[in-house]
Amino acid sequence: MQTEVHKEKTVLIIDDSPINIEHLAQVLKSEYNIKVANNGESGIEAARNQRPDLILLDIVMPNMDGYEVCRRLKASDGTRKIPIIFITTKNEIEDETRGLELGAVDYITKPFRTPIVKARVRTHIQLKHNSDLLEKLALIDSLTNLPNRRRFEQILKREWARCRRSQEPISIVILDIDHFKQFNDHYGHLAGDRCLSRVAQALPIPLKRPADSIFRYGGEEFIAVLPETEHSVALNLAEKMRAQVAKLLIPHARGISTHPYISISLGVTTNTPNSRSTPRTLVQLADKMLYAAKNAGRNCVRGKVFSNDTSSQTKPESV
Repeated sequence: MQTEVHKEKTVLIIDDSPINIEHLAQVLKSEYNIKVANNGESGIEAARNQRPDLILLDIVMPNMDGYEVCRRLKASDGTRKIPIIFITTKNEIEDETRGLELGAVDYITKPFRTPIVKARVRTHIQLKHNSDLLEKLALIDSLTNLPNRRRFEQILKREWARCRRSQEPISIVILDIDHFKQFNDHYGHLAGDRCLSRVAQALPIPLKRPADSIFRYGGEEFIAVLPETEHSVALNLAEKMRAQVAKLLIPHARGISTHPYISISLGVTTNTPNSRSTPRTLVQLADKMLYAAKNAGRNCVRGKVFSNDTSSQTKPESV
């Protein structure tokens, strides 16, 4: 059973000795995917590109020793969380202390015993798996199973930076369920929870690209991040979301008299990031567009392009 848990995990071995690499690979290959690098520079590159689940790292290597490799990996956001086990001939207390202080999770001295290496690798792979699972759960809204607001902030920051580098537009859609308090008051909170869950399942359906994401923003509010998306496309996707929720035909006796079913209002804005714009401003403008949709009678979409030249901002658009 242990093998089944770990066989899809990857271990990166960084060592300048082909004999050591071969020995470790033979010990571990039945349980893990093995990647190798024979110097510090290529080891760092492999860690960044392949994101292994664990690194076995020698200390004594030419040009860049294992301590420096560990320091650089722990200084980078992309590799900081990869557990590192030093496996080395250096067996002084000072050597082990330095390695652990740099962020390694364990320290094994050569010549090593095979059962010890396998047991320690298995332990730290499992700990990493558990840590990743907990982190993932911390980013998911338990009611709707959508990513939560914390995850939204992470994704928006990442996609904003990416669009700024490529000078591509990024769009935000913010929406909420119309008259949801009245729905809860009339039908009860359990029905309200079921309603939120059904709406959450319907909203992502129009989003076809892997980079497009939708999140529970809080309460009955949801927010979508659409990188590399022109304003007209974002407006169209928002209208499809509105129509998708309307198709659910969830009765709402206390809603809009001309539309006795659950509906949503949506605000859309788009910007090509630069030094004069921020993600926060984009979200704030999308929120203003949401209120414009509510003021227009709800169950509709309103949007505006956020220009970095504020004097040329467009008037709100409707769909």
